[in-house]
Amino acid sequence: MNINKDTIIAFFTSETWHHIGRAILYYIVGIVIIRLTAFLMQRATAQKVNRQSRMLINKAITYVGTAILLVVVLAEVGVNLTALLGAAGILGLAVGVASQKSLGNILSGLFLLSEKSYEIGDVIKVADKVGVVHDIDLLSVKIRTFDNLLVRIPHETLISTEVTNITRFPIRRMDFEFRVDYSTDLNNLETLLFECSTENSLCLEEPKPFFHLNDWNSEGIGVKFGIWFMKDDYIDVRNSMFRDIYRRLTEEGIRLSLPRILLDSSMIDTNQEPAEPDQ
Repeated sequence: MNINKDTIIAFFTSETWHHIGRAILYYIVGIVIIRLTAFLMQRATAQKVNRQSRMLINKAITYVGTAILLVVVLAEVGVNLTALLGAAGILGLAVGVASQKSLGNILSGLFLLSEKSYEIGDVIKVADKVGVVHDIDLLSVKIRTFDNLLVRIPHETLISTEVTNITRFPIRRMDFEFRVDYSTDLNNLETLLFECSTENSLCLEEPKPFFHLNDWNSEGIGVKFGIWFMKDDYIDVRNSMFRDIYRRLTEEGIRLSLPRILLDSSMIDTNQEPAEPDQ
């Protein structure tokens, strides 16, 4: 089809330019209204809902507002919306059939949202992955690991996998487990462990620390000592308590029991020549 200069000039009449100008104006005003609405909603719900819910509300306002704005702009420039919506319906049906996995992720995400098992900023553990919840989308959750990697986990995986929220509660318990020699004075050991927790300002007085004798076997007596702390102090508490416990055990001459395999290995003379095989 040949399009000459007269046809182009006939198309761009003053009325056409009027509709195009109004469509541009609608678009600019619509974007401003969508962003202002999302901002005001964020302010209004700041003290009432968590960060995750605010993010989803913001996305819902953006997606719905953009869809309505697109319809208004297309109608203003004279696009046949009936035919367009009909084609979109057929396309949507085809895409829906082809993307059942995505729909499953969306539904799983809604169930997880209703459970409120985690939110943005929480530290979660999924299988062997541990990280901070960075973003929550319709299809997946993105976590930032502690070595600064971004890991995307689909909602369907999360709903069928054990998820541990490490920072859900403000306080946590940290356990120190080790084995001591049978010659150890257990009463003295219990006393010095409690002194370690009392002298460490990061350990909480309530709930109280606990001392537990797990078991005994050929490798020694199993001991578990637990202390409570604020979740934000995890690294500092772990490092300081390790140092304090090791220092006190060394000062008191308390020997940690080594696994049998290490004891057997230490008895091997590495300088001895291997024996000749029997003839």
